Amino acid sequence: MNGNRILPKNLSIEEGERLPDRRLWVISTLASVLIFTILVDILGNLLVIVSVFRNKKLRKAGNAFVVSLAIADLLVAIYPYPLILIAIFRNGWVLGYIHCQISGFLMGLSVIGSIFNITSIAINRYCYICHGSKYDKIFSNRSTACFVVLVWVLTCLAIVPNFFVESLQYDPRIYSCTFAQSANSFYTVIVVVIHFILPISIVSYCYLRIWIFVIQVRRRVKPDSRSKINPHDFRNFLTMFVVFVLFAVCWAPLNFIGLAVAIYPHLASMIPEQLFIASYFMAYFNSCLNAIIYGVLNHNFRREYKQIIMEMTKLSC
Repeated sequence: MNGNRILPKNLSIEEGERLPDRRLWVISTLASVLIFTILVDILGNLLVIVSVFRNKKLRKAGNAFVVSLAIADLLVAIYPYPLILIAIFRNGWVLGYIHCQISGFLMGLSVIGSIFNITSIAINRYCYICHGSKYDKIFSNRSTACFVVLVWVLTCLAIVPNFFVESLQYDPRIYSCTFAQSANSFYTVIVVVIHFILPISIVSYCYLRIWIFVIQVRRRVKPDSRSKINPHDFRNFLTMFVVFVLFAVCWAPLNFIGLAVAIYPHLASMIPEQLFIASYFMAYFNSCLNAIIYGVLNHNFRREYKQIIMEMTKLSC
């Protein structure tokens, strides 16, 4: 897309990539969204991690992926997002090439780690609900730990090619060092297909099969299976299904814009800048939503949140 240029390592990114001053309300809106996202992301995902380790009911093999997903969301709130805030307030990147590359790397690590963990959660829920007799063998504590490690190994491997195609660049429109969709059209198509469309397809299949199974059981098409689905298991499934839907909704616009521009480069000049910016900050906002969803839809998480906050309040007093 226009505006994505590769800068020499010794060139100030602020000098090479500045935009004319934007209206105050635009700057204020972007900064407010990002500040809210950072605060809720850090607080919410720390609550998720602590809750799983404190509560025996939450300390299950499947929730290892929930903790892993929370870590993926925390990555962006700790480093890339604060750097984006600085770029917003300074109207340019002033932190140099190395910080730009690290920020872009962690941004990619977070989003790919998130989709891989969401895919793992969907497969885990599918095995638990639709193939309960085999679940304990597939997702023992040891094998689940191996699966989590595998998720992060694959995530790191997926990021490495970015350094060879030099696709981690500063984009002044979104004040971010991130994946430049116009750096390599073929690579962009591969990234969108493998890192978004394929995982989304796998997750959709898993949840579709679960919904079919649940409907069959509730209609007593499979009366012998009715005891396999209790209200608690269904709420857990529903919680993770909502996590998946919101992730897909938040990230779909950005991925489809990238795919469309990669296939038809002439569309780059036709996409409104406001739409491009909105798609990015919508994707950024997703990192703070999961913890909120757990608190709203899962009784165990909600109760644990309250206890942790009450204990923290007492300590501060």
